Formats: sequence, structure tokens, C-alpha cells
Amino acid sequence: MRDKIDTECFREYAKLRELRINHRDLDDLIDRLSHDPLVDQLRIRRLKKRRLILKDMITRLESDIIPDLDA
Repeated sequence: MRDKIDTECFREYAKLRELRINHRDLDDLIDRLSHDPLVDQLRIRRLKKRRLILKDMITRLESDIIPDLDA
């Protein structure tokens, strides 16, 4: 049973790492595109929305992984 718990925990940390990498990559892309005057602003807004969704997913996963100290 302990192996199953450790494996699930590892998967959550791997997923968190993947989400953080994707968020950082989107952040870099948005930064580069925002300096280009020829880029469609709608595209930048969509990328920002996707970045926000990733941030929400990261926050939710971190909340699930890290125990609540007030409990």
C-alpha cells in the first residue's frame, strides 16, 4: 500500500512540474510577442487566458499536495 501512495505522490509532483514549465514557457512567449507590434492582440489575450488557467491548476494542485497547517 505504501508503494501506491508514493507513486501517486510522485505523479502529482511530476504533473506540478509540467504545469510550471508550461506556465513559464507561455510567460516567455507572451513577453516576446507583446514586444512585436505586428502580433494580433487577440492571440496575446488568448495566451494570457491559457496562462491564467495553468496558474489556477498549479495553485489547486499545490493546495492538494501541501497539507493545510491550520487543520
